Amino acid sequence: MSFRPFYSLRLLIPTVCLFVSFSTLNNISATERPNILFLFADDWGRHASSYAKLEQEGGISDAVSTPHIDRLAREGVLFRHAFVNAPSCTPCRSSLLSGQYFWRTGRGAILLGAKWDPDIPSWPLLLRDNGYHIGKSWKVWGPGAPRDAPYGEQKYAFEKSGSRINQFSQHVTKLAASGKSIEESKQELLEGVRADFREFLADNDGNQPFCYWFGPTNVHRKWAWGSGWALWGINPDDLQGKLPPFLPDVAEVREDLADYLGEVQAFDAAVGVLLEELKNSGEYDNTLIAASGDHGPPGFPHGKCNLYDFGTQVSLVIAGPDVQGDRVVDDFVGLPDLAPTFLEAAGVTIPAEMTARSLWPILTSKREGQVDLKRDAVYVGRERHVDSARAGYLPYPQRAIRTADYLFIINFHPERYPLGDPIGLEGDNPPAREAVRENTHVTLADEDAGPTKAWLVEHRNDPQWKRYFDHAYDKRPREELYDLEKDPYQMHNVAAEPEYAAALSKLRKRLLAELRETGDPRLINDGEYFETPPLAGPVAEESTPPKVR
Repeated sequence: MSFRPFYSLRLLIPTVCLFVSFSTLNNISATERPNILFLFADDWGRHASSYAKLEQEGGISDAVSTPHIDRLAREGVLFRHAFVNAPSCTPCRSSLLSGQYFWRTGRGAILLGAKWDPDIPSWPLLLRDNGYHIGKSWKVWGPGAPRDAPYGEQKYAFEKSGSRINQFSQHVTKLAASGKSIEESKQELLEGVRADFREFLADNDGNQPFCYWFGPTNVHRKWAWGSGWALWGINPDDLQGKLPPFLPDVAEVREDLADYLGEVQAFDAAVGVLLEELKNSGEYDNTLIAASGDHGPPGFPHGKCNLYDFGTQVSLVIAGPDVQGDRVVDDFVGLPDLAPTFLEAAGVTIPAEMTARSLWPILTSKREGQVDLKRDAVYVGRERHVDSARAGYLPYPQRAIRTADYLFIINFHPERYPLGDPIGLEGDNPPAREAVRENTHVTLADEDAGPTKAWLVEHRNDPQWKRYFDHAYDKRPREELYDLEKDPYQMHNVAAEPEYAAALSKLRKRLLAELRETGDPRLINDGEYFETPPLAGPVAEESTPPKVR
């Protein structure tokens, strides 16, 4: 079945979208249009030492040190309430690139089976078409760095030297085992990052502003066990008593989190190298710099593939020319807002299709706290993640609205398991602990494999820990409502409690109105478009992704 999501009345206003042509921009010097450096780490949630300073009670971020991200926060704006539109890599990036909700991007709204509709505007390509020198290193997604030749060759990829950043802890551990010091081993990998960026800068003809997307995957699993402590001095014991209540506070989970935070510090170290090189090039003062991640931590309950804050709330720092710095902003922003923000900075007309809003009024304001009173909520959701999560390739459709006071979630098919079928967990021969630790697809496949997942599976029937397993993986009701003042970690669903009936009704109406107005296929024929698995093979390549009209 093909489906064409509809525009709302606000988007049907006749608009001729005239993009600024290169001939027009040719009269503007590069120094009048800022460069753009986008630092986007795979699976990096809201974990940085800048955020630890905002938390009164402390938490996981107390154990991490990110001096380079912190420096950007001092020079620019730190967003307290930044959220992805979908806590899964491809739909998150589809929304970010298009400046639209992920459900408006056709097959870009799913992970496996995704295909980009070339008719959907993408901000990196709009920058390229309007005179920017663009390039990337590592994970982006096709509409951000298109293939210009067959067999995977990419004109815009600068990746000859720095590939080892993507398995940072593994490679540093190997180098250290061969006789090098840990610091020498780290620096060897970071110099590869520097070399790729230098190559990108040298590839510019000197007359163009540039846009560079740095997308390492090291914060994504897997990591070398014990690397947080061995490479970065993050003592797992320092996390004791600071874990959120959805995680069992045991040694194995604390070690796993320490390793995760170690990879966050590795990303920060790479950011430091890029900032240093940017200064050496003389372009630092004319570069808009944004740093963020595509969703929360992988392989942990409430994280990646969940609509709870641990899965959808991310770090976001923006600094650069005209940005009024050293501010913390409380406005609710979504990562799709970066698309119109970058385009406005570059002087490129924002396409009418974009449902997101530019952050420039916030960035140029001198106010702290809530700058734009209309930015009081964000909308998030998910559909299909991995192919093996449920029988029949079924998705787990969710949509949610997050405000300052509440998180409201609709689970459209509560009869399904939210993180995948518990394959083998009710039989006499459950998957071995090592298999769950290493292979995502063994069971509960919408959550990445790792030590925490393996520990929870192993202790699923232990009376002391069973509630953690059930909370993470059991079926969920159709509606969830969390009172964030009383329950900041979203542990107690109050949707059925009478005193919350008015808030529940108001949030439900607001969420469904936004979905209807922006043409969400999930509301048409019980989401038939998303319920239908994408075709495989040549037929899939010939199929046309749905259009937004």
